[in-house]
Amino acid sequence: LSGMNIPPPVISNKNWLRLRFVTDSNHRYRGFSAHYQVKKAIDFKSRGFKLFPGKDNSNKFSILNEGGIKQASNLCPDPGEPENGKRIGSDFSLGATVQFSCDEDYVLQGSKSITCQRIAEVFAAWSDHRPACKVKTCGSNLQGPGGTFTSPNFPFQYDSNAQCVWVITAVNTNKVIQINFEEFDLEIGYDTLTIGDGGEVGDPKTVLQVLTGSFVPDLIVSMSNQMWLHLQTDESVGSVGFKVNYKEIEKESCGDPGTPLYGIREGDGFSNRDVLRFECHFGFELIGEKSIVCQENNQWSANIPICIFPCLSNFTAPMGTVLSPDYPEGYGNNLNCIWTIISDPGSRIHLSFNDFDLESQFDFLAVKDGDSPDSPIIGTFTGAEVPSHLTSNSHILRLEFQADHSMSGRGFNITYNTFGHNECPDPGVPINARRFGDNFQLGSSISVICEEGFIKTQGTETITCMLVDGKVMWSGPIPKCGAPCGGHFSSPSGVILSPGWPGYYKDSLNCEWVIEAEPGHSIKITFERFQTELNYDVLEVHDGPSLLSPLLGSYNGTQVPQFLFSSSNFIYLLFTTDNSRSNNGFKIHYESVTVNTYSCLDPGIPVHGRRYGHDFSIGSTVSFSCDPGYRLSHEEPLLCEKNHWWSHPLPTCD
Repeated sequence: LSGMNIPPPVISNKNWLRLRFVTDSNHRYRGFSAHYQVKKAIDFKSRGFKLFPGKDNSNKFSILNEGGIKQASNLCPDPGEPENGKRIGSDFSLGATVQFSCDEDYVLQGSKSITCQRIAEVFAAWSDHRPACKVKTCGSNLQGPGGTFTSPNFPFQYDSNAQCVWVITAVNTNKVIQINFEEFDLEIGYDTLTIGDGGEVGDPKTVLQVLTGSFVPDLIVSMSNQMWLHLQTDESVGSVGFKVNYKEIEKESCGDPGTPLYGIREGDGFSNRDVLRFECHFGFELIGEKSIVCQENNQWSANIPICIFPCLSNFTAPMGTVLSPDYPEGYGNNLNCIWTIISDPGSRIHLSFNDFDLESQFDFLAVKDGDSPDSPIIGTFTGAEVPSHLTSNSHILRLEFQADHSMSGRGFNITYNTFGHNECPDPGVPINARRFGDNFQLGSSISVICEEGFIKTQGTETITCMLVDGKVMWSGPIPKCGAPCGGHFSSPSGVILSPGWPGYYKDSLNCEWVIEAEPGHSIKITFERFQTELNYDVLEVHDGPSLLSPLLGSYNGTQVPQFLFSSSNFIYLLFTTDNSRSNNGFKIHYESVTVNTYSCLDPGIPVHGRRYGHDFSIGSTVSFSCDPGYRLSHEEPLLCEKNHWWSHPLPTCD
């Protein structure tokens, strides 16, 4: 027994009962007061007592009143009032109901109303514990017709010990609220998001879903014109949280759940009792329900199914995609997959590897020039290095994929196309790049330019379709673009990305970047996204040109400042990762800024907030306030100190 909920009555099974009370080294509480009564076991039984009241149907009782268990009682004990709340009702007799509510800025946890009822034929006990009122730490009231909101600090780690409440109200009272999650990840089992119908936050009778971990329904729809969401987090490490889209939809509707990737949907009605049916594109297998029904409670009977790639298949279309099973979630173990691509006689087949990640040395993909197991091998691939493009010599290609009994990678995503003898294969548009040129005939050229933050990792900027040793082929490998592991940057502004961006970075990295501005300038870096393995994959930022320069900050997990400034015209970044588990990494913008000898740089204005004071000179202060429904993360004004730095980071409006 722990916490503040009053436990049920206890009746021993034998002639003894032992109570052990243990406390830790901090916090003091009121404690407990309990009454005991000794009776012959036969007395309990003859009066209809159960030896194990804890196994009764409700499993929730209040403690006995002072009269003990000597006689039947028609009154329940005074349930009291929750701290920071109030009770409505003072009748404690059998059948009576009392209600509870919380003060402003507090949220109810538990039942809004409890009823005095007969338990085990003799006890008079409340149907549930008295609820508690927890202080609301964040959240807001939102209005339709639509919008977006996020957990605190998203996409960085949300706060510990949070009690956040959002109430969404449709502008049109004849409509209901639909929500869907763009992203969702809470610490599984410990941090929860409870979603309920109406505006009575915390009422268990209105709960639609209790979500934790990373699995969520495609859509959640209210029954009325209001919906509430209550985020509760514990005191330990959290996760990135969630991003929610909401909108008003017609009553008695479940909303549009979408269509599966690589799938087809039959039916376009989303009202109660409407049915949607699904099937997959040719070559894909349907996992999940083939049909779903919009139920009377405005929820679909199941999530939409997914379409996955089977392990054995023949392809005859002129172009298509080959995916490892369950890509990109990991292909599993003990696989022996064979795919055959068959094009028209006289043509050839070209493979483009868009993504490739297998368990190194144990899981393999072999590509053979023909349709039999004995056909010549063009290449065998393993590990995480994406292979070059491949071209067949014949009109048939055979792909053989083998995975052993343990561990797996992300898998692979390969596109193929067929082409004639007097043209080069379609090189596709490289990831993280733009392509110029759409003619692949003999003598034609194409050019590839990398997006900002990426560099060429393979090939030259321009390739030409030419005749080499009697074969029509590109003059060089198809260009590829990737985020580099380190570099020296001296442009006025730019982007630094973790290697592998926008995918996961690799293990065992040691990347160094130096940003150099003109003398007399400072460098401002802004974090757009940041997510690394907590405690193990670290980005260090130093105020100068090398690792020996003063440390501005060391960051891991999701907690980073909004921006940082250098005191000189150099900043040095070092990113180190361990040999296990990776994450999305980071996207950082940098720019060269002018430093005034007598002032600090503009500290910015919090989102959903206002700034008071426009003087940024040394010794001056600026303060902030937030829009209605938001709270300032810290009230203390910012002071421009002699080192041209503000006394602490820009506060946030949560």
